[in-house]
Amino acid sequence: MSAVGIDELLIAREFTAPVELVFRLWQSRDHMIRWWGPEGFTAIEFDWELTPGRPWRGAMTSKEYGVSRFAGIIRQVEANRRIVFTFRWGDATEVHPETLVTVTFAEKDGGTVQKFHQTPFTSEAIRDSHVGGWNSLFNKQQIYFENFAVAEQNGFRA
Repeated sequence: MSAVGIDELLIAREFTAPVELVFRLWQSRDHMIRWWGPEGFTAIEFDWELTPGRPWRGAMTSKEYGVSRFAGIIRQVEANRRIVFTFRWGDATEVHPETLVTVTFAEKDGGTVQKFHQTPFTSEAIRDSHVGGWNSLFNKQQIYFENFAVAEQNGFRA
């Protein structure tokens, strides 16, 4: 996590996968459902289409926490560069209000630097409670993306 304001979260992750592939795997609901959610969680619903103004929603479950629902609206899409969407928990409250997420993609040495920015949080403690979950999700994402890149380098394309 980079140093940012107390009401925002910034996480950068590098992937050994080309930008076009990383963006394509964000574009597809069929791919996202395979990596969305922290480790120990399984996405069980995902309605996601990168069309500005379109609502999206999903749900994930774990043995420890049960079902968690989330939703938002796709705000902006720039192919291979960025995705902007709102995010709220299914039980959005004043403590956990809707936030704005911006995910950017940049090429670096044939791979991708993905930056994830989320704001506003109601407190530093609430912000910090999201760090582990998003980093865990990005761990799953990294394995999926990099394995997919190797598969495509060897002739597989989905």
